[in-house]
Amino acid sequence: MSASGSAIIAADALPPGEPYVAGQLAASPQQPDTKRVVVGGVGGGGMATEHQLLSTAVHETMPGKYVRPVSQRPRLTEVVSDACIPVVDLASPDRAAVVSAIGDACRTHGFFQVKNHGIDSTLLTAVMAVARDFFRLPAEEKAKLYSDDPARKIRLSTSFNVRKETVHNWRDYLRLHCYPLDQFVPDWPSNPASFKEIMSKYCVEVRELGFRLYAAISESLGLEEGYIKKTMGEQEQHMAVNFYPQCPEPELTYGLPAHTDPNALTILLMDDQVAGLQVLNGGKWIAVNPQPGALVINIGDQLQALSNGKYRSVWHRAVVNSDRERMSVASFLCPCNSVELGPAAKLVTEESPAVYRNYTYDEYYNKFWSRNLDQEHCLELFRT
Repeated sequence: MSASGSAIIAADALPPGEPYVAGQLAASPQQPDTKRVVVGGVGGGGMATEHQLLSTAVHETMPGKYVRPVSQRPRLTEVVSDACIPVVDLASPDRAAVVSAIGDACRTHGFFQVKNHGIDSTLLTAVMAVARDFFRLPAEEKAKLYSDDPARKIRLSTSFNVRKETVHNWRDYLRLHCYPLDQFVPDWPSNPASFKEIMSKYCVEVRELGFRLYAAISESLGLEEGYIKKTMGEQEQHMAVNFYPQCPEPELTYGLPAHTDPNALTILLMDDQVAGLQVLNGGKWIAVNPQPGALVINIGDQLQALSNGKYRSVWHRAVVNSDRERMSVASFLCPCNSVELGPAAKLVTEESPAVYRNYTYDEYYNKFWSRNLDQEHCLELFRT
């Protein structure tokens, strides 16, 4: 992280050997889908033309294609506790204190948890339950949704980008576009039977929470309450339902390696019984242990740019364990593709000149997906 606090982190600023996920994001959306999903055991070795969903088998040994070089392993013994990750009570009657706490968290950590956020705990429990039920479906049922094409708006896949990776990540995931709901829900999974109803309700609630957080973040920057929501335009909303199975040798691999989020704001529902999210702060990996009923919030690249580098889109990763499977549901608020983004005019002064040029989200996202492994943070390409 930069000494100035702007969190412009190049790949070489990571701890030694830490992988940079951008190179794994490079994709060729025009390629046809993989036609067959292997539903038996996973073989070792390198890339194959047939890909295995981890959730279709129990893994007693570590397949070679998931083993990272020694220099790229997570070094789990060096991770520290999450005592410093801020927790914000959104039900506090002191609005000014809430806004201040959110601003401090965005500036110092880029991550915080929110409690008393207004989403009923019974809904959160139902979301996690139906997500787990989905990944327990028979392999042939899940295979109907499989695709390794990143351009697909609804797809079940594994790892992160199996088309480009040389080493896979210990994760299956269901990727859904969520706004407008009436456009996408008809194509969502019909099994489990309650999936569409539960996830639709959660998407509506999360979107409203995201907009409430936008208002607080805007205020914390000294901007009008509605500034961020207005600037981002008619925003898209995506969801990643993540499944991390038990891993026989978790110290050899990742659920997801270090990355920043290219969108504006991410709202994460975590399994409150199984930790796995880790955040880079002060050169150390901090384990985030979720509070029951809380949601984890992180600033994406677009809010770092809008804040002119004052707020931080920080590196984070997911690790796995050998004892228990883990679930999480990540919701992403994304700017409209065509709106012009960049530092808020009010935050650009003679003493604090613009750190980034203006651009569209479409331009940013395409650049983000074209990155190579050894290149620096994508925002570096948009510096003035």
